[in-house]
Amino acid sequence: MECERIDSLNRHQINEFMEQRWYTTTMIIRGREVDVTKTEGFCFRDGEAIIGLITYLVYENILEIVSLDSLRENQGIGTKLLELVIREAKERNLQKVVLITTNDNINAIRFYQKRGFDMAHLFRNAMDISRKLKPEIPIIGENFIPLRHEIEFELLI
Repeated sequence: MECERIDSLNRHQINEFMEQRWYTTTMIIRGREVDVTKTEGFCFRDGEAIIGLITYLVYENILEIVSLDSLRENQGIGTKLLELVIREAKERNLQKVVLITTNDNINAIRFYQKRGFDMAHLFRNAMDISRKLKPEIPIIGENFIPLRHEIEFELLI
């Protein structure tokens, strides 16, 4: 397993991976469109295949995680990618790492809390705004939970 930073040499494959996993390269976060083809990040490979990816944006004194994918759950890939991003934030002397997940994403909620992140904000009914920008967002999410809210997690550096 090899880890590498997203760069111009692997960007095309990263974009293809995002389209396969998310069906788009545009994410909606807090009512704004984020073009993941312009994000920074890291990926893990097994040979030529991407098996894990984390993308992020940096602004002000914040590193914001846009996406985290692991194709091999419970093998530490997501944790290693998260650790790389936290180290990146520290090296850049940023104040915190933040991310948004939705109320139905029980696995993400558990994952981030177990790794020291805390719930910072609840954006009630945020998905109504997101659906105006991206109507294909479903009404019912994971585990048959109505997809309504965004939850912001943060880790202070």
